[in-house]
Amino acid sequence: MSKTLEIFIDADACPVKEETYKVAFRYDVPVSVVANAPIRIPRHPLIKRITVNDHYDAADDYVAEHAHVNSIVITADILLAERCLKMDATVLGPKGTPFTKDSIGSALASRAIMSDLRAGGDAVGGPAPFQQADRSRFLSALDEAIVRLKRQG
Repeated sequence: MSKTLEIFIDADACPVKEETYKVAFRYDVPVSVVANAPIRIPRHPLIKRITVNDHYDAADDYVAEHAHVNSIVITADILLAERCLKMDATVLGPKGTPFTKDSIGSALASRAIMSDLRAGGDAVGGPAPFQQADRSRFLSALDEAIVRLKRQG
């Protein structure tokens, strides 16, 4: 028996929660908003708030433990993305970039390099500012992921 299509949002710093809700409503897909502290969510039967304890990575642990082949995980966290890919989940970054089993290795390597540079005192910039084009790309990618998973049944 396969699990139902659902979306998990790693919500603490997610800039596309509202966009996710809109697409989820259109396709009648439940959304679990997972965070370490209560986050305001719409009052809607499809949206569920999951507040985990404040232990380091508690939200990530919850999402990774509940991700499955028919789930879409929205996160910017590369380590969480890797964990969810191991559960065969579909994983999207908030800018619409999919994390895949083919791409996760280079994402992890880039993360490690940037971490080493920061640890060595190098001034490295953060991610580029979130733009309207990122929002549009995310909406398109989420729409495509839902359609694909619904077709697969």
